[in-house]
Amino acid sequence: MLMAKGEILFRQGEEGPLFRLDSGLLKIVRVHEDGSQVLLNLIIPGEVIPHHSLTSPNEYNGTAIALLPCEITRIEPQQWYRSLEKDPSKYKEVALLLESKLRMMQQRINQMSTLTPEGKIRKLQNWFANYFPDIQIEKVLTQEEIGQFVGLRRETVNRALKKL
Repeated sequence: MLMAKGEILFRQGEEGPLFRLDSGLLKIVRVHEDGSQVLLNLIIPGEVIPHHSLTSPNEYNGTAIALLPCEITRIEPQQWYRSLEKDPSKYKEVALLLESKLRMMQQRINQMSTLTPEGKIRKLQNWFANYFPDIQIEKVLTQEEIGQFVGLRRETVNRALKKL
C-alpha cells in the first residue's frame, strides 16, 4: 500500500493488523485528551509495527502518520500469529526485530544524555542521516517534535539550530 505524506496509517486505541514499513518514514504520536500530541517514536524501513503486538494482539498505543511518502505491507494478525505457532523459529525473527529497535532506542537515550542542546541535535541529525542521507531532519520534524525526541523545549531547539 502507498501512503502520502501526512496520511494516517492507524489511530491510537484502534485494533488491527501489523504493518511492515518497506520505504519512507512514519512517526508515532500519542494524542492526549486535549488534542495535543507527543512524538513517541520514528519508524524506519524494515520495521514491523506495532512492536508491542509482535507476539500477541494489542490495541495501537499511538497514531502512525507518514512523514514521507511510504510503501507499507499489511500483515494480517491471524496469519502472523498462526505462523508463530506453526514455526517457533519465527520467534527469532521477532527477537531480531525487537533487538534492532532496542538498539535504536539506546541510541536515542545516548542522544538525550549529551550535555549540550547542540550536541543532542547534532547526534539526532547524524542518526537520521544514516537512514535518510539526502533529507535534513529539520525538513521532516517540527522544532517541537525534535525537542520532544531529544528532551528539549522548542525554543531551545530553535536557538541550537541557529548555532549549528
